[in-house]
Amino acid sequence: MDTKLTGKTAVVSGAASGIGLATVQLLVAEGANVVGGDLDARALKEFGAQVLPVEADLSTDEGNEQVVSAALEQFGGIDIVVNNVGTFPYREGFLSTTIDQWRQAIEINFLSAVRLTRLALPAMIERGSGSIVTVASECGRQPDVFFVDYSVTKAALINLSKSWANEFGAKGIRSNIVSPGPTRTAQWDKEGGFADSLGQEYGLGREEAIKHFATEVRKLPVGHIGAPEDVASAIVFLASDLAKQVTGAEYTVNGGSYTAA
Repeated sequence: MDTKLTGKTAVVSGAASGIGLATVQLLVAEGANVVGGDLDARALKEFGAQVLPVEADLSTDEGNEQVVSAALEQFGGIDIVVNNVGTFPYREGFLSTTIDQWRQAIEINFLSAVRLTRLALPAMIERGSGSIVTVASECGRQPDVFFVDYSVTKAALINLSKSWANEFGAKGIRSNIVSPGPTRTAQWDKEGGFADSLGQEYGLGREEAIKHFATEVRKLPVGHIGAPEDVASAIVFLASDLAKQVTGAEYTVNGGSYTAA
């Protein structure tokens, strides 16, 4: 099936690892130009002229301005925005999560999408078409105690995406959510990451703990957690003209762990 993404310009935040990197790879394979923003964008340099890496702090106004300005200068416009940047540190619970940690979660997980989309929308409106795809999480509807601040910011993104769909649909702009379930990115496997936290909690080795989490805790019907490529496929579909009648929607990529309302 032809996604008709050849020659389109996509801006992807958090583009140099995990779901972001998998999305860049698929967008490039479909012929799109990509501007990828990340604190460390070295992984994007392997793609050549089709991808413009921008090293920027996307929790700030300046960082998002860098990314959008680069897209407009290099490619002359913006067709797609993928709000992907995020952080999900393991928390013990609400009372142990500090106000500074709440502020950080809101800045990175929520306000980064607000900033990037506010800056990119005028260029999309000028073209009379565009697609915003925002990466939320199943935690936005099914919050986890150990992701309390993360879960709240993802719920906010689900609400905001629907608002964008309602406000900008008449201007040719679509806005959709992809809500992954547990997805094995580098944040799982790094030292002290989520896999290690699960191992400590369950008294198991890393791989055994992940399997236990998938089958006994989350009881995923598919029996395993997802991969970044699984989520990227949904993002690119929603970004493309294959989904031209889809807006205000939430696509879950979670192994069947719950059904979005």
